[in-house]
Amino acid sequence: MRTQPIGSLAGAGLVPPGTFAAEQYQNLRLKVERLQQTRGVRVVAVTSPGTSDGKTLTSINLAAALARGPAARVLLIDADMRRPSVGSQLGLGDDGRPGLTAALGDGAGSLPEIARAVDGVHGLEVVPAGAAPRDVHELLRSARFEQLLQDARGVYDFVVLDTPPLVPVCDAAVMSRLVDGLLVVVAAHETTRKQLGEALSLLDEAKTLGLVFNGETPTRTRKYDAYYRS
Repeated sequence: MRTQPIGSLAGAGLVPPGTFAAEQYQNLRLKVERLQQTRGVRVVAVTSPGTSDGKTLTSINLAAALARGPAARVLLIDADMRRPSVGSQLGLGDDGRPGLTAALGDGAGSLPEIARAVDGVHGLEVVPAGAAPRDVHELLRSARFEQLLQDARGVYDFVVLDTPPLVPVCDAAVMSRLVDGLLVVVAAHETTRKQLGEALSLLDEAKTLGLVFNGETPTRTRKYDAYYRS
């Protein structure tokens, strides 16, 4: 597989603008926007080989960076229904409103109808995962999921899905047929070649957009800070 790295990221949570980490997400945004122009990529899934690689961090900050485009409207979906964390990381809390699970299970509404705005990020809306279902695979394979994503294409400029890691479960591989492409987040100095190879073997090469390296880069951070201080 000839997949090239497309970014190197560091940070925690929704990073503030103007920081080194924020600049790296802007670089990733630029690459995704180019993929939209050249390949029509609008619905992007973010996954990783294993847990704690930074996929949710990347999903949140990529979506926020894309939403900062001129009049852009972006939807972030927590499609990790087994271990959801997008809502908690964004401080949305549990207000009892339906999430993705409800929309898939009983037709709680379209994704734009149940999406929630994110304070401080104009143009970004989020659909939390909701209650964990028992039949995850059946929901992901359902015609309802395909229709929800298709409807979202007509409303949003970009749709970003935070999906489960590839090696423990096959959810992201199942969802790959419904998205335009996948970004695979790799943790610097943690993800092994074996884990990465196993993860990539589960994906269609044509759907794999690239690798995103997530990890601390103190030397580059110091250079960035020194440049702006001067």
